Amino acid sequence: RMSARARAASQGSLEEPDDEVVPYSDDETDDELQSEDDLDRSEDQLPEPETIPAPAAGELEDGSGVKVSCQQCWGKLLLKGNAIKTYKYNVFTFLPLNLYEQFKRVANLYFLCLLILQIIPQISTLPWYTTLVPLVLVLGITAIKDLVDDLARHRMDKEINNRRCDVLLNGRFEKTRWMNLQVGDVVRLKKNDFIPADILLLSSSNPNSLCYVETAELDGETNLKFKMGLKVTDERLQEENQLARFNALIMCEEPNNRLDKFVGTMIWDAQSYPLDLDNMLLRGCKIRNTDECHGLVIFAGNDTKIMRNGGKTRFKRTLIDKLMNYMVYTIFVLLVLLCAGLAIGHTYWYESIGSKAWYLYDGLNYSSSYRGFLSFWGYIIILNTMVPISLYVSVEVIRLGQSKFINWDLQMYYADKDTPAKARTTTLNEQLGQIEYIFSDKTGTLTQNIMAFKKCTIRGRTYGERSHQPYHFLVSCIRSKKDPQVLEFFKLLSLCHTVMVEQKGDELVYQAASPDEGALVTAARNFGFVFLSRTQDTITIMELDHEETYEVLALLDFNSDRKRMSIILRFPDGRIRLYCKGADTVIYQRLDANSKNKETTQEALDIFANETLRTLCLCYKDISQAEYDAWSQKHQAASVSMGNREEALDVLYEEIEKNLLLIGATAIEDKLQDGVPETIAKLAKADIKIWVLTGDKKETAENIGFSCQLLTDDMKIHYGEDVKYVSVSFSWYNLILYEKKKKRRRLRLKKLRKRHTNSSSATDSSQPVDDWEKEKRQEDFVDMACECSAVICCRVTPKQKANVVSLVKRCKKAVTLSIGDGANDVNMIKTADIGVGISGQEGMQAVMSSDYAFAQFRYLERLLLVHGRWSYIRMCKFLRYFFYKNFAFTLVHFWFSFFNGFSSQTAYEDWFITLYNVCYSSLPVLLVGLLDQDVNDKLSLRFPKLYLPGQQGSLFNYKNFFISLFHGIFTSLMIFFIPYGAFLQTMGQDGEAPSDYQSFAVVAASSLIITVNLQISLNTSYWTFVNFFAVLGSIAIYFGVMFDIHSAGIHVIFPTTFTFTGAASNALRQPYLWLTIILTVGICLLPVICIQFLYQTICPSVGDKVRAFKEEKKKRKPTFQRGGRSRRSAYAFSHSRGYADLIASGRSIRQRPRVRPDYMRTVTRF
Repeated sequence: RMSARARAASQGSLEEPDDEVVPYSDDETDDELQSEDDLDRSEDQLPEPETIPAPAAGELEDGSGVKVSCQQCWGKLLLKGNAIKTYKYNVFTFLPLNLYEQFKRVANLYFLCLLILQIIPQISTLPWYTTLVPLVLVLGITAIKDLVDDLARHRMDKEINNRRCDVLLNGRFEKTRWMNLQVGDVVRLKKNDFIPADILLLSSSNPNSLCYVETAELDGETNLKFKMGLKVTDERLQEENQLARFNALIMCEEPNNRLDKFVGTMIWDAQSYPLDLDNMLLRGCKIRNTDECHGLVIFAGNDTKIMRNGGKTRFKRTLIDKLMNYMVYTIFVLLVLLCAGLAIGHTYWYESIGSKAWYLYDGLNYSSSYRGFLSFWGYIIILNTMVPISLYVSVEVIRLGQSKFINWDLQMYYADKDTPAKARTTTLNEQLGQIEYIFSDKTGTLTQNIMAFKKCTIRGRTYGERSHQPYHFLVSCIRSKKDPQVLEFFKLLSLCHTVMVEQKGDELVYQAASPDEGALVTAARNFGFVFLSRTQDTITIMELDHEETYEVLALLDFNSDRKRMSIILRFPDGRIRLYCKGADTVIYQRLDANSKNKETTQEALDIFANETLRTLCLCYKDISQAEYDAWSQKHQAASVSMGNREEALDVLYEEIEKNLLLIGATAIEDKLQDGVPETIAKLAKADIKIWVLTGDKKETAENIGFSCQLLTDDMKIHYGEDVKYVSVSFSWYNLILYEKKKKRRRLRLKKLRKRHTNSSSATDSSQPVDDWEKEKRQEDFVDMACECSAVICCRVTPKQKANVVSLVKRCKKAVTLSIGDGANDVNMIKTADIGVGISGQEGMQAVMSSDYAFAQFRYLERLLLVHGRWSYIRMCKFLRYFFYKNFAFTLVHFWFSFFNGFSSQTAYEDWFITLYNVCYSSLPVLLVGLLDQDVNDKLSLRFPKLYLPGQQGSLFNYKNFFISLFHGIFTSLMIFFIPYGAFLQTMGQDGEAPSDYQSFAVVAASSLIITVNLQISLNTSYWTFVNFFAVLGSIAIYFGVMFDIHSAGIHVIFPTTFTFTGAASNALRQPYLWLTIILTVGICLLPVICIQFLYQTICPSVGDKVRAFKEEKKKRKPTFQRGGRSRRSAYAFSHSRGYADLIASGRSIRQRPRVRPDYMRTVTRF
């Protein structure tokens, strides 16, 4: 049946927007912009756009149809079906595609090349399985993980694609699968249905086509949001036959990932109607509190906004990741140099010795240089373990475990909202221990974002608590109706908003877009102006004792750039009035010159700000009918334009919002969260600098800074406009935080600016004349700000927040963390090295974009000072030891080369080389990376200075790397030369010399395994049963496996693979060789023990001092100890006779009491 519908493709863009680059909102940062040279080239190559008429996208069988056209660009775009595909593999592509993805990693590709080299007989010095077994394990573990994830995606795709919904076919609604929907279909949705595509709401069973949706799958929010159909579709598209005859042209933007924006126009019966996000039902949402609704499919399948947001996010890498990669490259360079040196050595050795010894003739007439060339590749194979194949897998395992510990931490669990901490990434844990700068939002992050109406000023008179007119004077003034300004004040609060109301029984429940609006509408209700209901073009309130309905002519909504909202209403008596509320900085610029009480209101605003209250100014303006008619025509034209609609509307809003008359201002209280001052003080002691970025007034931000102890009385405060010594004017300060526009527009403006600079003879000295000067001033600003103990940036927009973070990252090369709770913090969170989202009152957008999430700001202290510090220390200790054990293992081959003519012979048995990193030495170091802690969590919080090594990067750097290298060289020297000296001239118990190659290999391997496992024991600070088991178990596994593979039984089965028959039992039955092993281990570990003792004694670290303090506190005895021998007992100096005889005689034993008189019993009870 679906194929019976005729469908046509609409035209669009040849190239789909790159949603992996396009950010969630239009706030772009420097990190998201391409290089300007690339953009210049791409701009020169692009053709000029041309507009092509769009054909119909869908045609119904009865001849009527709906046309859907995307905004034109360059070329054609075939709109897809509604089936989605999020899985990556199928039965045929899994193996090749997964292997291809894994071999894109340089380490895996390197070991694959080694495996290929080992197959070549001329250069193969190790059996192929020595590389194949570890490589297969690494690839297999990763492939299994990818397969499990992809199977889950398969199941999810199948379940979603086969969901059913009602679609209009042959003039009536019929059931069909989601996967069969296409653009232009009309669908019917019912209560609790999921929305199958991005749909234009046409009508619903609720009045005015109101539809409630839950967006939990879209942005994580559980509170309901409302959508509203156009008035014309609500009136004319309620029945099936009306919907079947619906014939309109929908022109809209291209498919994109902007969840906060939609621009479109509907042309129906020669009339144009603007479409925006409020008219759209997005895929992933759920219908709530609406029995039935109808809609038109605009975007389907992978073109929907939720699917477009499924692109790759920006990959964040830690400093340790970058450093570790550089160190692996360094190891590879060292490996090549070593192999080249050994190859040269083999060339000279064969020239001088090998070619002259008849017993070394191998029948191959190779030249000495060619033999050296083959020896080079042979040593590449032998020494390949210098580049550890299991390093990256081990690091991922450790990071996964550390993330789980964060998720399981009950001390970061917020019981009031049943919200645990959540590590949303597993790649950044150790970076939490290196934070230098924290950028924090204020509202909802430092404060609770639970607003309460506290004070107000009306006509210059302030009402509120303490030192102001109490509220009962205001109530009496309202009841008397003597002051029209007071009535106008609360009428404005009840009318100028976007709050939706829901009737639950006898109670009105307000659903506000922000807590501020909810608090203001609630305050108006408390004072007698009750918001009752709204439709698309009316709003009804109860004014004290009577109900009034106002016609809504236009709603000029709030955004972060405008910082105000307005509503134009027609009163019942025909008057037209504009009500406006917004920030004082934008309202005062638009006040009429004759507006009264500006000075007294400003004084009240300053007082409110000093009390850390959030303020809004209220004003109004009467508009004539002629003025409104002229403005309305321009507004209608701008609202249906497809290009630069927002800019055009902003210009019109500016035109009408002029010459306003001030009524007064409101003051709302937003209390601090619990534990914020203590957390900030503790983080400051850890030398972490905290910047607060807020849109509030300077006075409000400053007082919040004092209340949360970010600012203290002993600090000297510098204001941005007062700083002169770095040539900063206030206008330039704003230029630093200039909001960056889209890429190509940014380039065009730059070119125009250059032309203007070349053609203009006079320039403004306060503005930078070129990019170099602008960059220099930015660096000066950052240098100056970073010298401060704390920085508060006020009146900043969301774009500017991200730009501040980007400036500090770029200029200071510092590790940054951003924390926020709302959609306006998303860019800041994405720009920082680590983003933390707080699940507060403003929804879940910040959490969905963050790397870590929890419910309260105070948990940041534990996240950084405990989990972050532990993760950093563990990872550093793991990497230092991992490099050490591989150097100690591999360089034994190097020393052995000097005694075998540089002939690429191995010093160990083949299976030992295969299993060394897999079984014999991996578990203890993994447990150190997961469980080790130098001090417990209480001491970590008590002594914030323990955090400093992470900021300084002192636990893992090139110095530590070379220390591990030289430590490994020393250990390999001892492991080779001590057994070599012991085997040089010796005799066994049976009279035979045990100095054969196989016995030497067994002794060297045994010494190595015991040494590296005891070395990790010396590095372990926190011992558990698991650590003991891992160390002893690794040694036991080594001896168990060695005796098995050296047994005669396995040699009989695989005679060419297991050639060390009886070597272990023959060598280890000699006490002399056991003494050699003990001597080797002792000499390897003794210098380490001595150096650790000297370091802890002479120059202890902060951690050593804290541990010493803890031990001293344990040893310190209390003043009074019961039973202590040194205490002098008073009984020892009692010269009178004791009561031993009396006790022994039994006379002191109390007999059963006799019955006493009542008065005696009463006294006894008393």
